[in-house]
Amino acid sequence: IKKTFAEVQTERLEQAERTILIKCPPKLNEKKLLQYLSSHGNIKSHFLFENRGIHALIEFSEKNSIASLQDAIGIPSAIEHHVVPFKSRLFTFMLKNPVSQAAEETPVHLSPQSHIPVKDLIQKLCHADSISSQMYILLNEYQLTEENIRLRFLACSLVRDFARAYFPDSVVRPFGSSVNTFGKLGCDVDMFLDFHDTQKRATKMKKGPFEMEYQMKRLPSERLANQKILSVIGDCLDNFGPGCVSIQKILNARCPLVKFSHQPTGFQCDLSVSNSIAIKSSELLYIYGCLDSRVRALVFSVRCWARVHGLTNSAPGNWITNFSLTVMVMFFLQKRSPPIIPTVDQLKVLADDKDMHVIGGYDCSFVSDLSKVKPTENTETLDVLLGEFFEYFGNFDFRKNSINLRKGKEVNKPESSPLYIWNPFEQDLNISKNVNQPQLEKFVAMARETAWILQKEDKTQRMINKEPWGLAALLIPFGKSNNSKMKNRVKGIGSETIRSLLDSLKLNSASSLQKAVEK
Repeated sequence: IKKTFAEVQTERLEQAERTILIKCPPKLNEKKLLQYLSSHGNIKSHFLFENRGIHALIEFSEKNSIASLQDAIGIPSAIEHHVVPFKSRLFTFMLKNPVSQAAEETPVHLSPQSHIPVKDLIQKLCHADSISSQMYILLNEYQLTEENIRLRFLACSLVRDFARAYFPDSVVRPFGSSVNTFGKLGCDVDMFLDFHDTQKRATKMKKGPFEMEYQMKRLPSERLANQKILSVIGDCLDNFGPGCVSIQKILNARCPLVKFSHQPTGFQCDLSVSNSIAIKSSELLYIYGCLDSRVRALVFSVRCWARVHGLTNSAPGNWITNFSLTVMVMFFLQKRSPPIIPTVDQLKVLADDKDMHVIGGYDCSFVSDLSKVKPTENTETLDVLLGEFFEYFGNFDFRKNSINLRKGKEVNKPESSPLYIWNPFEQDLNISKNVNQPQLEKFVAMARETAWILQKEDKTQRMINKEPWGLAALLIPFGKSNNSKMKNRVKGIGSETIRSLLDSLKLNSASSLQKAVEK
């Protein structure tokens, strides 16, 4: 039975509290390391990974095992550098006599922390027997592994150790792609500082004739308070945090944040202060991702396709974001007949009292218990859904209509942005406001071209010719392998937009393939 989003979060955060990270020597005897650590307590699980050297993530059964280990550990000698004496849960394991011990090294299994390059993926996909199985292979290669998720929660937990020095009740939680089931290996870790436990305590005031409360610094706005808190935590990480580098404070953004690189885990991190609506969006996507296995397979395939063709980009700009693209896929799945996933309004009807949440005046209520949602009766295969997705958005009336997950139907655009996607909760926000007309036109042209390729493709012929087919064929920048075919086809269509698009693609495809391969 599927756990609720909150249960998973609580469990993972608790697990992270019992976890340490150790930098290991290149010549490592895994068994001896585990033996040494076991003297401090039972090791519940562990794995090794490569990130500027070998690291071991160790989860103890009891939190106090870490304290026992910390008592037995030395402080680095300050010969060349002076050390900041902050005792974290990051350790370095060394061999006292490397030469004699090196002979005992054993081959170790390393957990991959990044996905394979697109060109290797394409080769794997060619061996599948249907587009559906290609899509599941892609999902399998790109999705976060159990190990990678643990590492993400550990990164949050290590930041929490700093926040607690000032705010003992605070928690640092991941949100977004790390927890919504749509994260791919290598994506950033979005985390926020949560003071909600502090607020919960405030409501539990004792009854009686007296009242007591803390004296606290009062500021004119929540924003200013968040900026001050983040500024100090950012300085702390910068000055004292082992392995925290490249710290940028972006305090004047719509949502103030601190960006930093966490070298021990290898993650790029964005830290903000509690954003309950963002957590609700993560939970909504988590529910959609859990309801039907086709949902995630389709999202990952569409996002990989968009990345290869330069429709999305990791740098901020006018392109469609992964979040917008994910919402477009959800909307498409709501529009199938019968629908594959329910609308947000339908999920709200199923909510009980504990699911009722109004945050900053916005209604964020929806059911959290997955077993209350009836499974879909839709049996369409992923082969069909992939083609239909491109067909649907290739012919969508973006001039007039907007995309609304609450209603699950096209609604007139409330304003003239080229692409209007309603924020599922903050109903006056367009999550795709950044997208300009040329980017939207490029998306539409690409969707049409892709739908055309899927319809016309002769799979057997391509397999005989050892050419990429199905999803694999869509992950090669168009105009790369089939330039002449493409030109003839464009003549047939006689469409100016696609012709001019092809010319721009010729320039871009080489660089975008290069970028996609490097990603």
